[in-house]
Amino acid sequence: MSNIDEKLKNLQDNLRSLGSVAIAFSGGVDSTFLLKVAHDVLGDKVLAVTASSCSFPKRELEEAKTFCQEHGIRHVICESEELEIEGFRQNPVNRCYLCKRELFEKIGAIADQNQMAAVAEGSNTDDNGDYRPGLRAIEELKVKSPLRDAQLSKEEIRRLSKREGLPTWKKQSFACLASRFVYGETIDEKKLGMVDRAEQLLLDLGFHQVRVRIHGTIARIEVLPDELERLVKKEIRNLVTEKFKEYGFSYVTLDLEGYRTGSMNETLRENVF
Repeated sequence: MSNIDEKLKNLQDNLRSLGSVAIAFSGGVDSTFLLKVAHDVLGDKVLAVTASSCSFPKRELEEAKTFCQEHGIRHVICESEELEIEGFRQNPVNRCYLCKRELFEKIGAIADQNQMAAVAEGSNTDDNGDYRPGLRAIEELKVKSPLRDAQLSKEEIRRLSKREGLPTWKKQSFACLASRFVYGETIDEKKLGMVDRAEQLLLDLGFHQVRVRIHGTIARIEVLPDELERLVKKEIRNLVTEKFKEYGFSYVTLDLEGYRTGSMNETLRENVF
């Protein structure tokens, strides 16, 4: 048995031992794979829970609904409006902790109402290296992290997802839209909408992995390094600039380092790491 197959077996055994589980389901690469494996192992003793909020794009919500419908998985959508959490709008460095704590308390209540023995989420071993305050909330509330427990990386999850025929195996990585804001900058509905529309435009134009970071009314675009050249071609550059200004941005800039996870955390490294 290969190493990746051993990890998959450990994941299956772990999920089976839970008896029943409510899974925080965003429709992304990791939570989709976790939900599929859990459903294969536990059947109707699995419940998918998706949080709907202004920081969660509608396209992601619809994809999550469709997946559960196609696979016959019970699915609950809960309202989890982060902007109502005390302190969240001010975007402190522990913003993710505040959000995850509130979210998993709600999912825990839903799990109890549906007689689920545990709550699980989809972080993997790649999440261990960056600044991830949300993981503290997960630990405090005793939420299970089966993918991390099985020592599965993002790349391995994509490989297994492809083998399972899951369409998400090549889906772009996603994080909530609040992660696009520089720490300390107020988060509001208008700016979340600006970011959402801007990223959707880039995806519609065929860019595969995008982030639009917001600094005041400045947009800092991140795309994959090998797609930088395409973005600066006159026709696309002019279209993106015109549309972004329609959305409310005053200036449109391109990050020459390209896409990378957690780029907003780079300013914290001296104080956090």
